[in-house]
Amino acid sequence: MTDRIEVAATELRPLLEEFIMWARANAPGSDPELVGPAALWHRLAFSQDLGTWKRADLRNLLLDRMPKVVEDPDAAADGMLPAVDAYLTFLSQTGRLANGSDSLADLQAELDDVEDEFVDLMEELLDDADGDEEEDETGDLGDFEQFADELAELDTIRLRPDSELAAAARQVPLVAKARDLAVWVGSGRRVGEDTQLTDAEVEEALTATGLPRPETDGPVSEAVPQLWNVWNLAVDLEFLEPGEGGTVAVQDDTAEWPFDDDEDVLDAWMLGLHSVDYGDPELDDDDLTMALAGLTRGLLVRLLLAGGSRDLAELAQELSEAAAELDELGTDAWEAAGDPLASSIDWLTGYGMVEVEDGTIRLTPLGTEGVVHLVDDADIEVDARPAIESMSAHELLALSAELPEEEADAEFAAWMQLREPSKAAEELLDAAAEDESDALIRVQAASVVGTLGEAAVPAWQAALKQASLRPYAATHLSQLGVEGAPEPTQDDTHWLILDMWTISAGLGRSEFVSSLRDIGPDMVNSLLEVIWKIPHAHVEELLDLISQVHPDKQVAKAARRALFKARSM
Repeated sequence: MTDRIEVAATELRPLLEEFIMWARANAPGSDPELVGPAALWHRLAFSQDLGTWKRADLRNLLLDRMPKVVEDPDAAADGMLPAVDAYLTFLSQTGRLANGSDSLADLQAELDDVEDEFVDLMEELLDDADGDEEEDETGDLGDFEQFADELAELDTIRLRPDSELAAAARQVPLVAKARDLAVWVGSGRRVGEDTQLTDAEVEEALTATGLPRPETDGPVSEAVPQLWNVWNLAVDLEFLEPGEGGTVAVQDDTAEWPFDDDEDVLDAWMLGLHSVDYGDPELDDDDLTMALAGLTRGLLVRLLLAGGSRDLAELAQELSEAAAELDELGTDAWEAAGDPLASSIDWLTGYGMVEVEDGTIRLTPLGTEGVVHLVDDADIEVDARPAIESMSAHELLALSAELPEEEADAEFAAWMQLREPSKAAEELLDAAAEDESDALIRVQAASVVGTLGEAAVPAWQAALKQASLRPYAATHLSQLGVEGAPEPTQDDTHWLILDMWTISAGLGRSEFVSSLRDIGPDMVNSLLEVIWKIPHAHVEELLDLISQVHPDKQVAKAARRALFKARSM
């Protein structure tokens, strides 16, 4: 269904954009945004022709379909009918109301006839929403919020290197099946209104993906949920995209999977990460299906909380009890599913996230990476860091900037133990030179390398060639008494001051003003006379900030003069 919605939305978008422009001049009292859902479901449920509108379809759309899909009943009650009236008028006036449609007058009469009933339905939805508010807050089995405190208390989670994760992602069976399905779809395959593919096409698609053909007396298309999940995954991975005229097409580079570049591989795998929801059991009864919604995420978060592995039988019992507690139909749904975790484990195994052995289920490194991303998407704090042995110098510096001092020192110490001091110094200073505008990374790197003594001399000498690091290199080489080392210049000192001001400004306005007060207005004025000449990435914004926030009007005025000079260079 997801891909049908995307195709229909793509077809509608140009027409709705034109309607919005028309409405500004011709129906300013209407809310064009409310037309989108109505027009989309009219296209999906009643007519593939965007311009064909019938009274009966309009009634069914408003009284049967919209109460099931409307997101804001209050706004719909006030504005949907006027908005639809404006849309139909737009179609009529621009010649887009097809010949087979009922007249505009008849359609408007139908809007009048259904108005009271439509408003009543929206009010019932509002009443139901108020009554279910407490229930809604509980979420489903995959609601991470209920575990937020436990997740925050977890020990540091160490993530594997990208190269290792990408190698694992290249072996994921479900991504390969999605690729094969998309390649089979080809450059422009028309999809049906009720089911994407005919039974004959379904047979071909099953062969292309290596999925088994089900034994069924009815339409094959209704007995292959796994195929439709792979179809939706192909859309998520952007292997398939909607085309014109109710078609879908394969993306140009899909056949190249698995890609050569590790970053491209992981980007693609992450696009399909939310497919974990496809692992939730699908039962014949919709209410029972909803009672187990989020089961796959619930499994994943419990594995993460347990350090990555659980006894499968115990985990199943815990999830069964959670389903019963969350929904009055939870026990019935669990029994009706037979083995509710089977579909979840099948999908997660196929996506490379878990493995099961001797009654124990474990997160793979790829699975741990994925769950951490899902938790982060839910805006929940979890302490996840790259493995020390795979952490680059830049990752170390960026991470340490966010940590308390003791934790940062521990990270640096662990990282240093894996390298010779001279090599560590070289890597840290190279990382600091990557971005001349990042003063915090630069100061951190210089501070750590400064503790390495003579072992860091070759790295400091190489850093003299980098404009952003020369002030630090000259200072430390001079302190070490290295023969032939250049003495730090006044410009070097000014650069160091600008770095400190940049970091201070990043901590907030009050912190920045406090740092300026600490050195006094006379010293600030003296610096302003010369510091504007330094080719520092942040000199202009710092001068501008001083002119705005310094409490001494004379200093603020001097900062404005210095800013003018800097901009005139």
